Amino acid sequence: MTGAGISTAAGIPDFRSPGSGLYDNLQKYNLPDPQAIFEIGFFRKNPEPFFALAKELVPEHLKPTRTHYFIRLLEKKGILKRWYTQNIDSLEYLTGIPEDKVVTAHGSFRQSTCLKCKQQYDYEWTRDKVLHSSNHIPRCEKDNCNGIVKPNIVFFGENLPRRFFECAMTDFPKCDLLIIIGTSLIVQPFAGMVHEVNDDCPRLLINMEAAGKIGSREKALGIPGLCYDSNCNKRDVFWKGTCDDGTSKLAELLDWEHELDALVNAPSAASTQAQPTKSTSSSKPISKE
Repeated sequence: MTGAGISTAAGIPDFRSPGSGLYDNLQKYNLPDPQAIFEIGFFRKNPEPFFALAKELVPEHLKPTRTHYFIRLLEKKGILKRWYTQNIDSLEYLTGIPEDKVVTAHGSFRQSTCLKCKQQYDYEWTRDKVLHSSNHIPRCEKDNCNGIVKPNIVFFGENLPRRFFECAMTDFPKCDLLIIIGTSLIVQPFAGMVHEVNDDCPRLLINMEAAGKIGSREKALGIPGLCYDSNCNKRDVFWKGTCDDGTSKLAELLDWEHELDALVNAPSAASTQAQPTKSTSSSKPISKE
């Protein structure tokens, strides 16, 4: 399970880091609340703040981080059941990982949909409009439409993709090691999935700050959490540090350093960084499903 912290080394700011998080950088828009930028009702009325922010999330030259490639290495070794991510940047796919191994819990920029006529557009079209059009707000090019084209990411007030629930229902009970990287474990229902593994499943958190732990209030209410700082803990571990440092340490302990380096430095990885998905055209819409 991964969050925004794994992409900060790629140059994408996270949401909550003081002074550098995306929420902190939204003050100039005088939002009623920082999260309003991701609320579907607010977006329909005023999409400009979101698309200004989107320029930070879809830079033209992206490369997966060492953490992304560590997870790809797990898949290459045949021990990755699934990669659940909160991130919408699509960097997971640039590692070359099979699409069926990734569950984008909050959607991604890989496709966008017109809110008015439901015409779909590919990543390259959306990126070009966000980065290079005069007002950065993508508009549908279908005749007599001109509706706002919204990336297929999950806003507050929208349902998570059906695939998230379908996969989670079968994946988590089968999990024999849950690795949680770069997430504050605040946003539900994603955060709650850490409790869907069996009671004897080890859980490792790699993060800059403690997250997901049980407080006295949660304990009194019977709300489960990670127990890494509890005297009765038998299965949870918290490794404090950057995501790349944590996964590099894991690779070192497993004697996988050279294999991880090879993935990170492979020419094929660098050459695909501008191609997060197959595109039918960089300037035309995709046929409706």
